[in-house]
Amino acid sequence: MISDFFIARPVLANVLAILMIVIGGVAVFALPVAQYPDVVPPTVQVTTRYPGASARTLVDTVALPIEQQVNGVEGMIYMQSFSGADGSYSLTVTFKIGADLDTAQVLVQNRVSAALSSLPQAVQAQGVIVQKNSTAILQIVTLTSPDARYDSLYLANYATIKLKDEIARLPGVGNVVVFGAGQYSMRIWLDPNKMQARGLVPQDVIQALQQQSTQVTAGQIGAPPAPRGQSFQYTLNVTGRLSDPAEFAQVIVKTGRAGQITRLSDVGRVELGSQTYGQVFTLDGQPAAGLAIYQAPGANALNVANEVREKMAVLKREFPQGLISDIPFDTTKFVEQSIHEVYKTLYEAAFLVLVVILVFLQDWRAMLVPATTVPVTIIGAFAAMAALGFTINFSTLFAIVLAIGIVVDDAIVVVEGAVHNIEKGMSGREAASAAMRQLFGPIIGITLVLMSVFLPAAFLPGLTGRMYAQFALVIAATALLSAINAATLKPTQSAMWLRPAVPPERRNVFYRAFNRVYDRIERWYASLIAAMVARSVLMAAAALALIAATGYLVLARADRFSADRGPGLLDRPRAIARWRLARAHAADLG
Repeated sequence: MISDFFIARPVLANVLAILMIVIGGVAVFALPVAQYPDVVPPTVQVTTRYPGASARTLVDTVALPIEQQVNGVEGMIYMQSFSGADGSYSLTVTFKIGADLDTAQVLVQNRVSAALSSLPQAVQAQGVIVQKNSTAILQIVTLTSPDARYDSLYLANYATIKLKDEIARLPGVGNVVVFGAGQYSMRIWLDPNKMQARGLVPQDVIQALQQQSTQVTAGQIGAPPAPRGQSFQYTLNVTGRLSDPAEFAQVIVKTGRAGQITRLSDVGRVELGSQTYGQVFTLDGQPAAGLAIYQAPGANALNVANEVREKMAVLKREFPQGLISDIPFDTTKFVEQSIHEVYKTLYEAAFLVLVVILVFLQDWRAMLVPATTVPVTIIGAFAAMAALGFTINFSTLFAIVLAIGIVVDDAIVVVEGAVHNIEKGMSGREAASAAMRQLFGPIIGITLVLMSVFLPAAFLPGLTGRMYAQFALVIAATALLSAINAATLKPTQSAMWLRPAVPPERRNVFYRAFNRVYDRIERWYASLIAAMVARSVLMAAAALALIAATGYLVLARADRFSADRGPGLLDRPRAIARWRLARAHAADLG
């Protein structure tokens, strides 16, 4: 029998248990930590901009070509788009639960590439971004200026230039979005009357800016073939793109035949402002900028949050005077506290189970056998979670808390069987072997029953099945590990550690006092149960007697009714029939 094999080789049984603990311990630190299982369908987002376009124009020129191509992509459930009056367009494609997000992004990217040629030139110049999108924000980092030294535009651009890329490179960060006034942009306000007086249209200004504000190569001086005596070669640097409002104001937009020059400052004004004013971000009523940090799929939320805090502590050293940062929104605080409470419950449950075992078995050697079951099986369950691709969340931790009682039951049964055989005079090895010959079948049977109870929940379809699958599979895996542990390590420990019971007269004062109290409680409980049973029997007998007496009295009273006083209770139907017959006869006589 398998138990006899391990009883004869105790080193092998202990090595297997230690190996299970090591693998589970490694998995504990490698598993992602989250509040709930990953039950949200993965999404891919497509974003672009069409400057100056209305929402209707976006729908006709941008949304229609992209959505016609993306529609029907493999694994898609549905998609939804948003076209804003500020020229922004976003398309969110939702895929089935469990779909590979990297593959989904590639599929959407290929579809969008096929639609690029149908998009307006301005949209192609802006670019179409396809990226994995998380539906929940992990943290929001804010930048504020308490003394109002910096406006929201400066704060948003500082976050974009100095912070966004640094945080996006952290492991586990899926995406970083900057909330605020937007990026710096050169805004040109044209005067329609002056434009009309000079015969200009906005497209003339756009063409002039595109031609005169561009980065060009000016060439080199002294490049081969060079004349004799030319010792140096110089690369020319010329002014390319314009960067100052005064430079833009001097752009020539029109020249006349007589040499007249119309500059941009003659038909409008130039200022440095925000690219868009459609978004405002404030903190406590003060202008601010925010960085929304999204967690990458499968990343550890707590680790990502800690990485962001440490990185912000380093970046704060380079902040200009009058600029501070804070993290007012952090979902990991609730996750961390919730997980801590579940771990606390786990420790308390394990401690209470061991205390109860020690109190009622009254043998510390017997208590050690189920005590070692808890860490071996529970820590080994984390290895099963890693193999199944689960995370440490409410569902899996609740399953582990519930499984503590299950894994201890097998060990207690083995210990009780071995102790019973030792009391018959067997040695520890013989007692453990005989106990396992009797208990191996029931242990396997109860394990299969437990697995058959919980496993069907793992195959429920849709969101419900995804939510309960981790709970059910962790319980089943823990029950299986407990059965393996009960068939290998528990009989080995029972054979090595259990000793014949100590006679009552040789036990210490505590055990004798406890036994006396326990015996009294047992006798009181037995008498209480007997009294309750006797009381229930008497009440039932009294109720039956009352019912019988009531029935007898009713029947006797009915029989005593004479014909003069009217019919008895049993003669009522006959009396009614006679009364109806008499009434009908009277009607015939009338």
